[in-house]
Amino acid sequence: RVLAGALYPMVTFNGIECHNEWEITFEEIHRNGSIAYAIFNYTRYTGDEIYLKTKGIDVLTGISRFWADRVHFSERKQQYMIHGVTGPNEYENNVNNNWYTNFMARWTLEYTLASLKKVDAAKRAALQITDAELAKWQDIVDRMYFPYDEKLGIFVQQDGFLDKDVKPVSSIPADQRPINQHWSWDHILRSPYIKQADVLQGIYYFMDKFTAEQKKRNFDFYEPLTVHESSLSPAVHAILAADLHYEDKAVEMYERTARLDLDNYNNDTVDGLHITSMTGSWLAIVQGFAGMRVKDDTLAFAPFVPKAWTHYQFHVNFRGRLIKVDVDQQGTTVELVSGEPLTIELNGQAIEVASTVTTK
Repeated sequence: RVLAGALYPMVTFNGIECHNEWEITFEEIHRNGSIAYAIFNYTRYTGDEIYLKTKGIDVLTGISRFWADRVHFSERKQQYMIHGVTGPNEYENNVNNNWYTNFMARWTLEYTLASLKKVDAAKRAALQITDAELAKWQDIVDRMYFPYDEKLGIFVQQDGFLDKDVKPVSSIPADQRPINQHWSWDHILRSPYIKQADVLQGIYYFMDKFTAEQKKRNFDFYEPLTVHESSLSPAVHAILAADLHYEDKAVEMYERTARLDLDNYNNDTVDGLHITSMTGSWLAIVQGFAGMRVKDDTLAFAPFVPKAWTHYQFHVNFRGRLIKVDVDQQGTTVELVSGEPLTIELNGQAIEVASTVTTK
């Protein structure tokens, strides 16, 4: 049957789905969550809610209707579930209750419910949302199922993941890497190896929602199982490693994302350059080593310089201001290049930036 709501394409050249693998076209539905996250991230960073209230709310409503139709209710567990999906880890297909997919579905519903309170009555009427529909969305939020292991204290990637023969990537012979060029597909599917950030992708998106212990336990468990055979993977791991003060791992992952094509890590540079990895090298420095976040409308930094480096610097545009950040082994300098003065958070302290501020 045709599902309600909106499912955005995984790959498109003309607005309709152009991908040709069913495991991705029909199962990798977590992409819907990234569309909703893009609206949230834009609004959070810019402070501009015009798009959200006029057009973005239509997108969020469509996606929420899709999630509400795609879940099913387990009478046995009295919780909502999502079966038959492919998570961010494309080295597993047709799994049940991928943690990241369930997490993004619930979060989208929460975000849509909150955003609807910000739109005017005419817009709400045009969306034709009923009280019963809103109640269903809230019920899904309240009773979504998430795989979790009490002993390990981790979010389980999907049902049954821990039943695999869980061995670290270091146990794979070097001459069998990348595994996608040496193993049969059924061998990959049966293995515990992860192509790119999956559970960790959800933690990266919402780092302030998780405790330091949750981040540590999940990173320590999943990163050693990750082969990073996606250009999207190293940057996310670099940022999380930096957040955890795993300096050596953060630098390793930064170098992997920055030099992915130069060093041909995955033996696929011949196929073309990986623009996502190039973007990831910037994110690894700015969100990773400099710890840039937006917290309650405030731009925040928690910078450090890896011991093998001397310094780094970058510019960011934030709500009408151009800011230059320079970090070296002695401290951090923040310069307001243009725009009105603003208060930022630097290493946990409120700092007024009117011209140039240096901390040692």
